[in-house]
Amino acid sequence: MLLQEERYVIKWLSQYGALQKEQLIKMLRKPRNTAERILKRMKKDLRIDYVSGGYYVGLDNMARPDQRTILAVWVLLQFAEHVDPLAHYPATYPSQLFFLKENIGYEIVVLYEGEESNLRLLKPDEDLKYIIVLPHISMAAKLRLPKAPCLFATVDYQGGEEPEVTFYSQGEI
Repeated sequence: MLLQEERYVIKWLSQYGALQKEQLIKMLRKPRNTAERILKRMKKDLRIDYVSGGYYVGLDNMARPDQRTILAVWVLLQFAEHVDPLAHYPATYPSQLFFLKENIGYEIVVLYEGEESNLRLLKPDEDLKYIIVLPHISMAAKLRLPKAPCLFATVDYQGGEEPEVTFYSQGEI
C-alpha cells in the first residue's frame, strides 16, 4: 500500500511527465531528508525512475521533461503553502498549468520569444487570473493581454538547484 505522499508523487508525474527532483522535494512539503527518503524508497520499489542522471524523476526512465511545464511548476511552487497538493492540473493550450488558490483559478502560461500571439488563444473567465512566464520582462511590452487580471513572472536559473522566480504586476512594466 502506498503512502499518501507516494500517491501524490505518482499523480504529479503522471500529470506532468518528468519533473526536476528538486521540484518534487519541494512539492512534498516535508523536511528535505524525509522527502529524499520517500523518493529513494519509490525508486527502490520501481515506482519511479531517475532521468538524466537523477536530475529529473519520471514514472520510467523513458519519460522526457517538458521545459514549459518545468518552468510552470517553479512558478506554482511560489504558492505551494496556499495550494492543496492535489489542487493543480495540466491546463489547456496555450496554458501549461491550472491551480486553485483561495477559490480563485490561476493559469500559468509559459511563452518563449516570438510566441506573443499565443495569448489570443486564451479564453478569459471572470474567476480566472493568468500568470504569464516570460524569458525576460521586456517582452511584456509586446503582449496583447487578455481581458483578465494578469501577473508576469520570470524564472532565472543562476547555477543553483532552484531558480529565482520574480513576479511583476501590469503596473510595473
